[in-house]
Amino acid sequence: MFPSAPAAGREDTVTLEEAQERATDAAGWVSENWSTWLETGLRILLIIVVAAALRMVIRKTITNLIDRMNRTASAVDGTALGGLLVNAERRRQRSQAIGSVLRSVASFLIVGTAALMILDTFKINLAPLLASAGVAGVAIGFGARNLVTDFLSGVFMILEDQYGVGDTIDAGVATGEVVEVGLRVTKLRGPNGAVWYVRNGEVKRIGNLSQGWSTAAVEVTVRSDEDLDKVRDTLTEVGAQIAKDEPWNERLWGPVEVLGLDSVLLDSMVVGVSAKTMPGQDVAVERELRWRIKKAFDAAGISIVGGPAELTEADAADPSAGMAAPSAYASATSPQSLAASPIPPPVSGPRLGK
Repeated sequence: MFPSAPAAGREDTVTLEEAQERATDAAGWVSENWSTWLETGLRILLIIVVAAALRMVIRKTITNLIDRMNRTASAVDGTALGGLLVNAERRRQRSQAIGSVLRSVASFLIVGTAALMILDTFKINLAPLLASAGVAGVAIGFGARNLVTDFLSGVFMILEDQYGVGDTIDAGVATGEVVEVGLRVTKLRGPNGAVWYVRNGEVKRIGNLSQGWSTAAVEVTVRSDEDLDKVRDTLTEVGAQIAKDEPWNERLWGPVEVLGLDSVLLDSMVVGVSAKTMPGQDVAVERELRWRIKKAFDAAGISIVGGPAELTEADAADPSAGMAAPSAYASATSPQSLAASPIPPPVSGPRLGK
């Protein structure tokens, strides 16, 4: 049979004494643990505040340092001293990339350390968590090793200043002017205008044609019968003049030197001219030197091999100089024609003895 309702009600009824006892136990438990909760909360709050303040101070310091570098680059840009340094755009992009890397690394370290300290405050065993993170990091590293390689290579390229915006480099897989430098990809513009995206991890060697200084080399080919002293004096005068004119006096980092004869042939001679120039200005200096050397040689009466041949007076006086000699075979009675003529066949006649 089913129990009566009053019996069921007596089982669910809580007496006043039991309620007071439970309330007393709860109040005692709260009074025993409230100091621990308060200490844990204050510790977590202190960790968050310190981490946020430290992150803000470090990021602000890095930003101010980068801004100071950019202001220094802008102050010397366009001056003679600025020509010796990297251009403002290159310094700006390089400083921004370095600042971004430093800010990201600082934020990762500070936030990661704060998170571990908060977990330790809750009495959480961090050993399994760190082991799992290590295994996951290794797995991600193997899976995205190309990305990690590109990133690390880009970081070291930027920190070591191997190249920058405006430099002309030979990266092996592509050659051209650096348009943009990133942590993963470097953008180059080739001689024909094509834009190349080169992964930093694929670059095995870098040939920077714009760092330090460049060399402008010009070869002048003249006739073998020209006066060498006159040729050397003319080239020396051209070099002295270009070193005085602007803007070539800033682009030249040394005097224009006449190196001497590179080769001597039967009908020509090659004279070498060289000059040390500002990085990346060798092609412009070479073109200007060729322009001035041609004008100076024309004024001095020095012929450069490669122009149209001039007729001498003897060739102009003899109208038959350009005609071929007559052939001996043109005359039918000449011994050569007779010797070359075919032998006629024998004439048939009556047989003897008949």
